[in-house]
Amino acid sequence: MLDVTLIRQHPDQVRAGLRKRGADADIPAFLALDAEFREARTAVERLRGERRRISAEIAVRRRTDAPADELRAEAGELAGRLTEAEADLAALAARHQEFLDALPNLPDEDVPAGGKENNEVVRVVGEPPAFAFPARDHVRLAEELGLIDYRRGTALAGNGHWIYRGEGAALEWALLNHFLDTHRRAGYEFVLPPHLLTYEAGYTAGQFPKFADEVYRVADRFLLPTAETALVNLHRGETLDERELPRRYVAYTPCYRKESGSHRTAERGTLRGHQFNKVELFQFAAPDESEAAHQELLGRAQELVAGLGLHHRVTRLAAGDTSPAQAKTYDVEVWLPSLGGYAEVSSVSNAREYQARRGGIRYRPAGGGKAAYVHTLNASGLATSRLVPAILEQHQREDGTVAVPEVLRRWGLPEVLGPARP
Repeated sequence: MLDVTLIRQHPDQVRAGLRKRGADADIPAFLALDAEFREARTAVERLRGERRRISAEIAVRRRTDAPADELRAEAGELAGRLTEAEADLAALAARHQEFLDALPNLPDEDVPAGGKENNEVVRVVGEPPAFAFPARDHVRLAEELGLIDYRRGTALAGNGHWIYRGEGAALEWALLNHFLDTHRRAGYEFVLPPHLLTYEAGYTAGQFPKFADEVYRVADRFLLPTAETALVNLHRGETLDERELPRRYVAYTPCYRKESGSHRTAERGTLRGHQFNKVELFQFAAPDESEAAHQELLGRAQELVAGLGLHHRVTRLAAGDTSPAQAKTYDVEVWLPSLGGYAEVSSVSNAREYQARRGGIRYRPAGGGKAAYVHTLNASGLATSRLVPAILEQHQREDGTVAVPEVLRRWGLPEVLGPARP
């Protein structure tokens, strides 16, 4: 949520930030509503003060047996006015909050304006693999090697679902073990959060109310679309000591999403599904450490991809392609030869104080002074449903087998996945 004081004092800055996203908000209309809301709040506070004064006077007269009929009549009339004023204030407060809830975060100054066509490639690592043989795509490799059962996954749960089998399941689990082990050794606290969350959790994360229809609902809960939604709520409503910052967490969860899939090449196999596995990194940081934390998270995600021997790149997203809750996002994208392009395996984002405001997450400065909002940051570290296709395609061999990255072999995988089925 944006700071309402920022909107009041710097409306042009807010409008400019929203324009970078291609977002439209009637700031002058909100400022008029804000003024009306504050006047109504002052009026209610004044009436409540008057009610307290009259109640105290009536109490004094009761103790001295002095007549208080006029004061009781005045109190009755005041009660009616107060009830009406409180109803007006509640209606204005709802409209006020509704407007603030709908505003996305303001992008950082170095974030390019516009949509995904303006995303900027900031780093390219390695070269795309060159094959001296007709390369197979990841779906064919996974089926021929018996790694993933797409047909039975669809039979069990519908389109957008699959089953990892045999060495495919072992490859998936080895990736998750490798990521978790790496992050734990770096000082991240391991968390296994619940998969069913409340509306308040989605609101704090910035997903609700806008994306409330894009999650799977179970009674009055929803299935988490990413562990970020749970982790950002770990300290909801708390005030942390600055000496405790940064608080760094790593979680593993499946992610459940209503994805709009198709049979296009870019969405085949495990590239886009309704349930996939992801290791998520999250930090609560002091504002002056926020940028360093962002770069650290980006470095961790990129190091994991590089350690798997995969050609990849890092892209800074344009404002219109950045999630509404985030101020800046870098995507780490792996090369998929069958697509002739890249697929994102990690989004590394800084929400600044946007999520902390929604969740009431503050910190107490070490040197004293007023509590302030923390900054929240998250990164996929990593998502596996696109890494497996990249590993299969980039590390395939002419005989249809696939070389296993060395860092994964400690988890019981062979050097080569195969041999290929006839």
